[in-house]
Amino acid sequence: MPLVPTLDLLHGAVAAHTGVAAFNVIHLETAEALVAAAEESRRPVILQISQNCAQYHGALEPIARGALALASESSAHVAVHLDHAENAALTRRAIDLGFGSVMFDGSKLPYDANVEATMRVVEYAHANDVSVEAELGEIGGKDGAHAPGVRTDPAEARRFVAETGVDALAVAVGSSHAMTERTAQLDLGLIGSLRHAVPVPLVLHGSSGVADETIEAAIRAGITKVNVSTHLNRFFTAAIRAYLGANPDVVDSRRYVREGRTAVAAEAARLMTLFDVATRTPEATETTRR
Repeated sequence: MPLVPTLDLLHGAVAAHTGVAAFNVIHLETAEALVAAAEESRRPVILQISQNCAQYHGALEPIARGALALASESSAHVAVHLDHAENAALTRRAIDLGFGSVMFDGSKLPYDANVEATMRVVEYAHANDVSVEAELGEIGGKDGAHAPGVRTDPAEARRFVAETGVDALAVAVGSSHAMTERTAQLDLGLIGSLRHAVPVPLVLHGSSGVADETIEAAIRAGITKVNVSTHLNRFFTAAIRAYLGANPDVVDSRRYVREGRTAVAAEAARLMTLFDVATRTPEATETTRR
């Protein structure tokens, strides 16, 4: 199936009052797992490649081309998105490669500088039919910059979206990146206020630290795109540790990496079902939790 524009998935989810899974690609095996999960669950997925991921692979192109090929060959609805790019040149490279959306993260900049830089990214992206996600407020966990009291202000969010023309907005409502415990407390009232304040889909970053029932409540309150990375990485690593513990003499890396890929596919499929709150009865909701 041809690559699906990210904005099509977001607008479809908004109309259906449900959430869309946006999962980070770390290497080719996780991309394979996420596409397999989308096919198994028969739900869409957004494959996210971050600036950090591109740096790990030495450049954006190798991992991007692999993810784009997997997406275009899949029977599922798959979009490819650039995540947390602080470098505007990287957003242009992703757009030229065929990504359906890019996230420019200017949240560390002063407000006016964030607006100016984001506007330049939006101009190039929209000229190429690519959508843009931006961030307003501080979502912790990046380089140790976590301020628990920081939240996105609805009035400022409305102004930011109007001034920049972005297509989706990542908001700070209590989550934090790279959490390994699912204990984050979200401000559901603030999510509702933000949903009414801005005309674009809202994005929840740092969802790995948020419990299932809280993610569901956040989606019902107005979150559309749900980003997950660390949570799935834990499943990948745990499966490999277990395999190596049981098979200490193995030397073929495909044997244990396969276990990690399988574990990620299973958990990703479960999360996709969890996020699709509009299609489930209360009884079905309970069966998706773990």
